[in-house]
Amino acid sequence: MGNQSDAEDMVQETYIKLWQKRHELEALINPESFAVTVLKNSCLDFLRKVKPHQISLSEFQIPATAPVAEQIEKKEALGYIQKIMQKLPFKQQQVVEMKIWNNLSDNEIEQRTGLTKGNIKVMVSRARKTIKNHYFNWEQDDNRR
Repeated sequence: MGNQSDAEDMVQETYIKLWQKRHELEALINPESFAVTVLKNSCLDFLRKVKPHQISLSEFQIPATAPVAEQIEKKEALGYIQKIMQKLPFKQQQVVEMKIWNNLSDNEIEQRTGLTKGNIKVMVSRARKTIKNHYFNWEQDDNRR
């Protein structure tokens, strides 16, 4: 899956699917094999959907009137934020992109992802905290300059 968080999400989704079909499991000859197949298919579906979204630096407007050094520094910072975003678990990336970059409401995100509003708020909060911590450490790094 690429990272532990995404793998845990797939296992959790598998448990949900199995719970929803719990009455049908008794009729199966090998329910363990069925569970593994459900997990495998969930992972494959997830990986088919995942296309690392690159936030283009051209999407951000940096005033042309800003000094050249400031423009370069802002582009460098945006590039680093983009790298941090790529390291987040896929669902966090997806929710942050919808919430922050696309300005979607929690209701719209809920409809598109099936996540609850509580999950959405937690994911956005965790992602912001992660981004803020990594960015702060990057800014404090004297070797950067």
